[in-house]
Formats: sequence, C-alpha cells, structure tokens
Amino acid sequence: MSIRWDVVRVEGEEPRRTRPLLKGDAADAVARLKEELDENLIVFGSGVLVRSLLPHGLIDEFVLLIHPLVLGSGRRLFSEPGLERSVFRLVESTVTGTGVIVAAYQPADAAG
Repeated sequence: MSIRWDVVRVEGEEPRRTRPLLKGDAADAVARLKEELDENLIVFGSGVLVRSLLPHGLIDEFVLLIHPLVLGSGRRLFSEPGLERSVFRLVESTVTGTGVIVAAYQPADAAG
C-alpha cells in the first residue's frame, strides 16, 4: 500500500488535508520514514525539499527528465550556497519518442 505524505514549510494553522503531514525538520522526518518504511520515498517537483535532504545523504536516486528545450532562464536545482559538491553515476537512461531523456543517477559512493 502506498501512502502519500505532505511536507510543507508553513507555520501557524495547518490547512485541511487528506494525507499525513510530516512535522518538524524535513531531514529528520524523512530519515525516520526511511527507517520505518520498507518502500521507496519519492519527491515530485520540490527542489527546496531535495536540496534540504541532499547534505544528509537522504537521496538514494535522482530521476531527471531532460527536455530538448532552452528557456534562457530559470532556477537551478542545485544552487544552494554551501551545498557540497556531489558526484553521481548514471544507472539507467532512456530517450522518449519526443526526445526527452529520462536519466537515473545515484550517488557515486552508493553500492550497486
């Protein structure tokens, strides 16, 4: 069974929700979930959350969709000041019919 969790950076009154809310420090909460659950945790579209988990070694794999499009501007995924250099290795990739590259990377020091 799959459970979806919400992680929010809102203080004060909690909005109404139908999914459990991870409270407190995101890295601590995700570390606890990784210990408790025997399934993959997936983050969809939250660069802020990903950047907060990366320094704690809580990212096992990145799956990036690389579109053949240049916008000219935008937010970098790994642009946080003080974020340590990280090395990843490509573990799987495929190209869709529209030219989108789906690439899976794991930390270079991970077993596998």
